Amino acid sequence: MKAAVFHGPHQPLSVEEVDIDKPLAREVLVRTVASGVCHSDLHFVEGLYPYPAPAVMGHEASGIVEEVGELVTKFAPGDHVIACLSAFCGNCEQCLTGNPALCGSPETQRTMEQPPKMTLAGKDDRVHQFLNVSGYAEKMLVHENAIVKIRDDMPLAQAALIGCGVLTGVGAALNTAKVEPGSTTVVFGAGGIGLAAIQGCRIAGARQIIAVDMVESKLGLAKELGATHTVDASQGDAVGQIREMTGGGADYTFEAIGNKVVAEQAFDSLRPGGTATIIGMIPVGDKVELTGSQFLMEKKIQGCNMGSNRFPVDMPRYIDFYLQGTLKLDEMITKTDTLDNVNEAFRAMKDGEVARTVLTFE
Repeated sequence: MKAAVFHGPHQPLSVEEVDIDKPLAREVLVRTVASGVCHSDLHFVEGLYPYPAPAVMGHEASGIVEEVGELVTKFAPGDHVIACLSAFCGNCEQCLTGNPALCGSPETQRTMEQPPKMTLAGKDDRVHQFLNVSGYAEKMLVHENAIVKIRDDMPLAQAALIGCGVLTGVGAALNTAKVEPGSTTVVFGAGGIGLAAIQGCRIAGARQIIAVDMVESKLGLAKELGATHTVDASQGDAVGQIREMTGGGADYTFEAIGNKVVAEQAFDSLRPGGTATIIGMIPVGDKVELTGSQFLMEKKIQGCNMGSNRFPVDMPRYIDFYLQGTLKLDEMITKTDTLDNVNEAFRAMKDGEVARTVLTFE
């Protein structure tokens, strides 16, 4: 099969032939139909987060089941599915206490004694699976608890976005922060994750949703998707503008970029008692600095992993939201392209030209 292979940081992905194994017990082979280009992949390509090479990148994908392994009862060939990096075992303490997105059990992985899922074509060289998915490939071999079956009338290009960006952004508002109706909210960053967080705030019933970015076109799209106000962070003091708009600070703020300074601004933009949720992947080694006295105002800051999801439940709900017109996904897809142009998709994303590029395989 054709796949985009990561051979190390600061190198473009290489589109080449990779061999993929047959599914073992509790595994499912999926023919990839669409895969979103998420900024998280770029963090690894740029060396901001480590990952072993070679690996097939991509983690925001949808497709159709081709084959199932032994013991698989939830899926059959022909099923439409969305993949999710939050593979869960269902048996560990995190799973059993309602936090499946934090599951780190090895049960969902092949052991080193088992054959590798992927190898370089015609060779025995192991190719690592990226974040339980490896969606930049014509096929995905995943644990059954890394996919969810969806209704056949859901367009698979739009469904792919739910696999990470939408699940993370909407979930950050609904699950992690638990935004209350009538509250005031701020989302820093109007890329794919931020636009989803804006929609999550809208769905939750926030009365004020302020989008903050430095790209005018992104702010325009943010208003289309639910932002009530915008702040151009390239023009003056963003925190000061937010405080003025909200009458002293917001109830909830979201950092959707992965930048320490912006995380600090998210905390500074809170009203007393407010909560800042950090969604973005702040580079390894960076430290967020906060003024200690602000904690006396009961301000809170918290992390967010994939929208604190319960994806087998959340994804079908978000699909219903989309089909009902509540969740807007068509507008988030700026461009569709092919796997051969994955590096160009990274460039366009980094330069702020797109909200999301979706790679299609048919």
